[in-house]
Amino acid sequence: MLISRRFLAFALAISVTMAGFAVSGVLAQEVPPKALDNSAVAFIQGTSPLPTPQLDIAPGSTVQDIRVEGVQRIDTETVLSYLTVAKGDTPTPEKIDASLKALYATGLFSDINLHVDGGTLVVKVEENPIIDRITFEGNDAIEKDDLEKEVQLKSRMVYTLPKVQRDVQRILDLYRRSGRFAATVEPKIVKLAQNRVDLVFEITEGSRTGIRSIKFVGNAHYTDDELREAVSTRQSAWWRFFSSTDYYDPDRLNYDKELLRKFYLREGYVEFRVLSAVAELTPDREDFFLTFTIEEGPRYKFGKINIVSEIKGLDVETMRPYITTLQGNWYNADQIDKSIAALTTVLGDKQYAFVNIIPEPDRHKDTLTVDLNYTIKQGERVYIDRIDLKGNTRTVDKVIRRQMQVAEGDPFNATKIHNSEQNLKDLGFFETAKITPVEGAQPDRSNVNVDVKEKSTGEVAIGAGFSSTDGPLGDFTLAEHNFMGEGQDARFGATVSGRTQQIDTSFTEPYFLDRDLSAGGDLFYIQTDNQDLSSYNNNSAGMNLRIGYPLSSELRQRLNYSIHHDSISNVSSTASIYILEDQGSSTTSSFGQSLIYDTRDSKLTPTLGFITHLDTDVAGAGGSRDWARIKLGGTQYFPLDDDAKWIISGTAEAGQIWSFNAPTQVNERFFLGDTTFRGFEYAGIGPRDLTSTNQDALGGNRFARGTVDLGVPLPVPPEFGLVGHVFSDMGVLGETSVTPVPGNTLADDDSFHLSAGIGVTWASPFGPLRLDLAKPILYKPYDKTQLITFNFGTKF
Repeated sequence: MLISRRFLAFALAISVTMAGFAVSGVLAQEVPPKALDNSAVAFIQGTSPLPTPQLDIAPGSTVQDIRVEGVQRIDTETVLSYLTVAKGDTPTPEKIDASLKALYATGLFSDINLHVDGGTLVVKVEENPIIDRITFEGNDAIEKDDLEKEVQLKSRMVYTLPKVQRDVQRILDLYRRSGRFAATVEPKIVKLAQNRVDLVFEITEGSRTGIRSIKFVGNAHYTDDELREAVSTRQSAWWRFFSSTDYYDPDRLNYDKELLRKFYLREGYVEFRVLSAVAELTPDREDFFLTFTIEEGPRYKFGKINIVSEIKGLDVETMRPYITTLQGNWYNADQIDKSIAALTTVLGDKQYAFVNIIPEPDRHKDTLTVDLNYTIKQGERVYIDRIDLKGNTRTVDKVIRRQMQVAEGDPFNATKIHNSEQNLKDLGFFETAKITPVEGAQPDRSNVNVDVKEKSTGEVAIGAGFSSTDGPLGDFTLAEHNFMGEGQDARFGATVSGRTQQIDTSFTEPYFLDRDLSAGGDLFYIQTDNQDLSSYNNNSAGMNLRIGYPLSSELRQRLNYSIHHDSISNVSSTASIYILEDQGSSTTSSFGQSLIYDTRDSKLTPTLGFITHLDTDVAGAGGSRDWARIKLGGTQYFPLDDDAKWIISGTAEAGQIWSFNAPTQVNERFFLGDTTFRGFEYAGIGPRDLTSTNQDALGGNRFARGTVDLGVPLPVPPEFGLVGHVFSDMGVLGETSVTPVPGNTLADDDSFHLSAGIGVTWASPFGPLRLDLAKPILYKPYDKTQLITFNFGTKF
């Protein structure tokens, strides 16, 4: 009798759910899924056997031979290795069933038939096809590259239904994470020659599922609006078309629960709990209602604060100034974390590399206070065993590793790991960068996972904008900030505005010779129309060579050489006599250096810290100009609140230029105004020839300026990216070093200038924008003032 079991590969148990699965394409025939009875499904799942087959073989007879039919890619020996029946065995129904299960479990076959022909066991198989390529159709919201990273099936892998269904679920999960819960995915195959198939995922994305409302139950001390600001999810609104925070994401919902907990712990509610967080689909199935049920509890203050050390010889009183939790203040978990970080850093500087600081709170419900002991323990000696990198498909490993302040074999240091994470973010190569310590293979070992998500670093753009200095402007930029994934910066640009035409190209290698040594060069050609300012045009063409290196973790030095040819031309006959004297060409060859000291918490969006620079340049090594120039300046940032929403910054800068053989030329001097001194036009203050028709600005050989700026949060949703500013600019500009001409009125008195104003910055999707309104307070009658300073740029 014939013994036959025909199944649809190992996926029989789940193929019923693939009711829409079909074969499509030019060469394809639509094939409905094969139906399975309950006994077949149970057989594959191993929960019950099929009825015992009747074998057409004499009792006691054995298998004399085994013949395998239908194999193409798979070796016969591979098939035989999975059989539980061998030559000389009696082919019982139990052994046949076991052989079928073993073969189906390999995932290599879509159909298997076993029967006995005389004394020969015939194994007839139908191999699963090989995937030739995988394509996606209908995906507009998610890029193909992101979908390819998500699916597990790849080209040249064996096609099986279970693997396809798992990939379908992965794609659906990806769409749900982006807020598209109505998305559907239908897999189809196109049959090709030689038992190959193309796999097509047909995607219907549907619209995004928004958040219609966010409500809170149990909040007595804070309003719903205040708590909505504490969570990351936002209610859907028309102005959030550039944001994804107003779409439902289950992972974000869990994150919001943690944000609420941190918010209340920061405000002193030690007993706070999130009882539930529920997302309910609206009746029209287009949005979600989010409801957080919370229990606030009473508000606590800090009680007694003590430091206890289990390290012999450590004077704990020297540690007390670094603690920001003070008795009588409201309990704040963030301040505890900051105190622990500060203590860890100080102890690390004192060569205590392995310490563990444990905050031990003692809560008193009767007085609503929390006593706190900071216990300093000698921690276990833990070393970094391995640093694993993930997500850098384009950026080479060394670019990431050279930003790490720790290496394999170093003592584990949480502060250095935090600094390494900030270094990666400051590169600008990644959307996200996260460093997570994990347990190592041994108790004294720790692994470090570095997980990054790359973003586009190339730029082919046409730019347009407006500046209160240059008027309408346009530019073309071809740039790559992570060239070949090596972290190099290459750029070519061209700018055209009402005042300036410029072409420039540059290249920078941040780690020359695989050392912390930046090297680069620039070529440029600039035409500047200064007719409205000083009645002349200036053309400049030249090159720069530069190299930079660290002197310490916070101090860097840069050396540079520059040579450029300048031409002062088209000088009006009614121009200043001092500019007429500068008419002609000159060549400047100069060497310079810059010292930069930087302690900012972020190079992109600083909220705390200080940056200062000292620049010195000397011209005269060849060329026709001889001068020396120095500039010293710096900016300090102070956050006024724990959330760093109120930031006050102070900037101070001064400079001086000396000419050795002749007075400085107008194109070599300093100018102030517009963005460098709001309330005044560019070159609006300083020395000026009042006799000339245009009252030409001459610039000065020395200047000093300062700015105080207070960043103010505006009463708009944070995703708007709007920040208000209140500021004041002050400074002086003077000394032209020219010889006064009799009968000529030269204004050059080093007078002090002061202005004040308000402004707003917008981190718009089209580029940065800043609008300032400034009013001069101390100024001269001949100064050129302006109310509005405006800068805007966009890439498209």
